[in-house]
Amino acid sequence: MLSKIFDCCRLAMAAAVLLAIAACSTLPGNGPTAMDIALHQADGKAAPNAYVMVRLDTAALDKINFFQPVSFPREFRALGGQWRPRIGVGDRLVINIWEPSQDGVFATAEHKQTSLRAVVDEDGKVYIPYAGRIRAAGRKVEELRSAIEEGLRGKAVEPQVQVLLEDNQANSVVVVGDVARPGQLPVPIRGLRLVEAIALAGGTREATYETVATITRGDHSGAVRLDEVVSHPSNNIWLAPGDNVLVLHKPRTYSAFGAVKTSGLIPFKSESVSLAEALAQVGGLIDTRADAGGVFLLRLEDRLLAQWLVETGQGIGKLDSYAPGVTPVIYRLDFKNPQAFFTAQGFRMRDKDVLYVANHPTAELGKFLATIVSPLLGTARSASSIGN
Repeated sequence: MLSKIFDCCRLAMAAAVLLAIAACSTLPGNGPTAMDIALHQADGKAAPNAYVMVRLDTAALDKINFFQPVSFPREFRALGGQWRPRIGVGDRLVINIWEPSQDGVFATAEHKQTSLRAVVDEDGKVYIPYAGRIRAAGRKVEELRSAIEEGLRGKAVEPQVQVLLEDNQANSVVVVGDVARPGQLPVPIRGLRLVEAIALAGGTREATYETVATITRGDHSGAVRLDEVVSHPSNNIWLAPGDNVLVLHKPRTYSAFGAVKTSGLIPFKSESVSLAEALAQVGGLIDTRADAGGVFLLRLEDRLLAQWLVETGQGIGKLDSYAPGVTPVIYRLDFKNPQAFFTAQGFRMRDKDVLYVANHPTAELGKFLATIVSPLLGTARSASSIGN
């Protein structure tokens, strides 16, 4: 009787093994295999947000590392350096008036010049004796000087007028956030660049590579990390009167998933982190699970760079935009090739990168043996012991 039970157990075990093998692909996993990703890209049935697959090598490395996307819209780059400020409400002016004769209304026996201090009132005007209220707001300094001279003509003796803009409150920018001295800064005639404005506000409280400056100008806004302003001077834009600069501490991070020893959200520990260092930070690959040929870096790249990668044959896939101006790109490294270690040392990580290491196909077999076969073998041994 017991022998029959044992035979039944063996048959049940064999049937279960066959069924489990057929369903092995449905075992739970921590992400797609390298084969899954490659097939998904090649089968022509990619999701609407398609991506570009790039086999990372030295040919593409320099272009990827040093490609600099445009950080600010065109509206921010149109402004030149020097500009002529316009007078506005609240501005403080110094008005010097000269007359060649001591009999003039502004001249005396000791001085042929009189200095007047004026503040542009709420109506945008300033009061000048004998000339009355003259419109100042919206005018350039030279325009106001000419208007005052014209207003004094026939009342003063050959008046000569000089207008100095003592405090130009109307032409200023506001810098707030993680700076030492937030507040309002006047824009000088020579102009004011982004880095200079932050320096005048006392500098940032945190490291530049962890600080983001967002500039709002009317209906437009743009953001840049301050280390990218230093490394790429084109990002050090000229500010315009009325700009608002928000400086915030935003540490850079990357996400690690798959067959790595430590998965999760990982902060950057220095200004520059290579892919090799990023893998070291998470403890490296799990020897018993990882596919050394399936190390992937997922990133939203500028569409121009993605287009270059496809056109030069470095990448394959669709250039459908995930969002305006960007395309999802997956970089793949094969660590079975020793050259990949040098490539990983040169590849620079960026904020919000996703690092994924796929499971090796044999890892799925090991999982199957551990979760399906081992319990069945244990049942068979128990039945065999009873039979004996």
